[in-house]
Amino acid sequence: MIRTLALSVGLASAALPAQAIECRLALALAIDVSSSVDAVEDTLQRSGVVAALTAPEVQAAFFATDLPVALAVYEWSGRYNQEILLDWIMIDSPGALVRAAEVVAGSKRSHNDFPTAMGYALGFGAQLLERSPTCLHKTLDMAGDGQSNEGFPPAAAYREFAFQDVTVNGLVVNGADFEGEVGLIAFYRGEVLHGPGAFLIVANGFDDYEDAMRRKLERELAPPAIGSLNPIGNAG
Repeated sequence: MIRTLALSVGLASAALPAQAIECRLALALAIDVSSSVDAVEDTLQRSGVVAALTAPEVQAAFFATDLPVALAVYEWSGRYNQEILLDWIMIDSPGALVRAAEVVAGSKRSHNDFPTAMGYALGFGAQLLERSPTCLHKTLDMAGDGQSNEGFPPAAAYREFAFQDVTVNGLVVNGADFEGEVGLIAFYRGEVLHGPGAFLIVANGFDDYEDAMRRKLERELAPPAIGSLNPIGNAG
């Protein structure tokens, strides 16, 4: 298994035995369903994920190379409140992508009254990625509208769980009044983003969730190229 980020799909493919490679990217999307997210906002983010996954630009990014992408989606809130919405599925055709989007579209919120346990959510994501198909790269995508306020912090998750070959990107959802914007973005930049090329996308409220998710997926799914990596903390 590769422990360093390859600069291109071709270079990374040469580093592994051909029979070991199932996909170019294992991508896990983590959706915030903590108590700060109301029912309307949850509907916007759930439908936003579905719309983003099926957007033409994102579909093109999924199928940009011959190697497919493995996708999983889970929701998170309190320390013991993580639920898988979509278990690992290989996105190897447009039909598979539509089926994945349909599963998310038909999902129901599992919790609505628990705090924001970011460290536990990260640990859950790391364990999910450990049983992903064998891919060239692994990415965990943490979306949320608040700072961690329960359980251990992200730094502890990065110490205790298998994040050596995982990139963690962020999607920050600013509140409608944009209060605390600087603090939340600083929290994601300083404590959540992890690994080479990690980046942050900002949604200006849940009405902007779909567009932010689309932009983030396009960027995550684009095959890595020499000179394309951005330093941690860049926001789009």
